[in-house]
Amino acid sequence: QVQLVESGGGLVQPGGSLRLSCAASGYIFSMYAMDWYRQAPGKQRELVATITSGGSTNFADSVKGRFTISRDNAKNTVYLQMNSLKPEDTAVYYCHTRVRMLDRWGQGTQVTVSS
Repeated sequence: QVQLVESGGGLVQPGGSLRLSCAASGYIFSMYAMDWYRQAPGKQRELVATITSGGSTNFADSVKGRFTISRDNAKNTVYLQMNSLKPEDTAVYYCHTRVRMLDRWGQGTQVTVSS
């Protein structure tokens, strides 16, 4: 079964950094694009970053220049490095992939940016 498990969330002050990890299993990780989404209370889930199987990346305008996405295919893990964090980055962050035409989601990890 496809499984995605996020970790690394927590409380951080504005201007600080966090690195989120998503460990994948149950499929050939290296063949598929991976995404990070986030959802704040009362708001729609939004796409934050994408990395393709070939390593190309894309970011939401709101995080460009502050966040990076990377993957380690040997570890079946995708990362989201978040720098210069702002209060508006506060959300539950989810990793995502699409395998066999089905969307797969992790359980989410809370990121809170507050002083």
